[in-house]
Amino acid sequence: MADIRGTTEAQFEELAEVFEKNFELHDEVGAGFSVYLEGDKVVDLTGGVANSEGRAYDEDTLQMVFSTTKGLTAMCAHLLVQRGELDLDAPVVKYWPEFADHDKGEIPVRWLLCHRSGLIDVDRPMTVEEALDWDTVTAALAASKPVWEPGTMHGYHAITFGWLVGEIVRRVSGLSIGEFVQREFSGPLGAEFWIGLPESEQSRVAPLIPMGEVAGIEIPMMAAEEGSSDSETPAGLIEMLEMLLGPGNLAGKALSAPGGAMASEQIWNEPRVRAAQIPAANGVTNARSLARIYAATVSKVDGQQILDDSTVAAAIEPQVQGPDAVLMFPIPFALGFMAHSDMSPFLGGRSFGHYGAGGSVGFADPDRRIAGGYVMNRMHLGVAGDPRSSALLACLDRLVT
Repeated sequence: MADIRGTTEAQFEELAEVFEKNFELHDEVGAGFSVYLEGDKVVDLTGGVANSEGRAYDEDTLQMVFSTTKGLTAMCAHLLVQRGELDLDAPVVKYWPEFADHDKGEIPVRWLLCHRSGLIDVDRPMTVEEALDWDTVTAALAASKPVWEPGTMHGYHAITFGWLVGEIVRRVSGLSIGEFVQREFSGPLGAEFWIGLPESEQSRVAPLIPMGEVAGIEIPMMAAEEGSSDSETPAGLIEMLEMLLGPGNLAGKALSAPGGAMASEQIWNEPRVRAAQIPAANGVTNARSLARIYAATVSKVDGQQILDDSTVAAAIEPQVQGPDAVLMFPIPFALGFMAHSDMSPFLGGRSFGHYGAGGSVGFADPDRRIAGGYVMNRMHLGVAGDPRSSALLACLDRLVT
């Protein structure tokens, strides 16, 4: 039985039971779950182990959260909108003149936030070293031709979203996205969330455990890489997509961007990748910090509400509908957030947030003033939740009327 740590208010004790059952029923290894209600922390749980040496997954543990990072990146843009410094309906070139190549001059900032620009990748191959350099990637995006005519369809900009929105934040604020997060969110709220992890914090990160064998799903096997001691290794997500959809499919292209540099799932555990700024995918945080930041978008936390109600209302209004050209199933993307739906379940109504590959999620409900975060090291297959987060969110929904 996993060692569960932390506290819950009396009203939420059932959540601790669900959290513990995830270790028994869903192969949880190490995880954290936190909830705020009307600005107060009411659930703060961690459990399991952080690494192969058996280090406890506790309040000191940090976790990379993949696309859950997009929620924080979107908040940065909306804070600039709230201050009157950024106009979402202005063309991107107002803030980023070099972006005009290939007739992109009419693309509004709004389309970057709701995955309509068509820039799911750059149009040249890139090495990992190039992909970790901000100026190299943003220059390549500015020079690239969209995969589809902007505005005619929408498709998940799995990795490029972060550089596209992050460069707008940089051009407007004068700060890198990582610096902006620290100045405007992590610092004021006493939260731990980094886009660009400092060397001093690297040892606290729980390594991600690949999907491997998933219950009920047969993972194809591939020939081992040269030098490996194993004769076969599980196929990664990109390889599986190519087997199912054919080489060059949009999902594989988007998920391995820029220029195929991020195709290997192994690189996400490398310190150099955590140290870079990849604002769609490499945020490092913990559940209590994720919950605390989301709480400050729908309520006051220690007297501070970072985004006001009108800013949030505009930010969470769905912008697209129907099948996604990349993901193929319909998720109602708002302006940088996922809105609640059957394909992206949060807490019903106007609840919103963002899931990360493998299972993590940050979320909030502006009507019930609830916010929360779930992080884990054991990855499951899916881009919008899995049985672990679904069980926790369904229980929370029942407990708060």
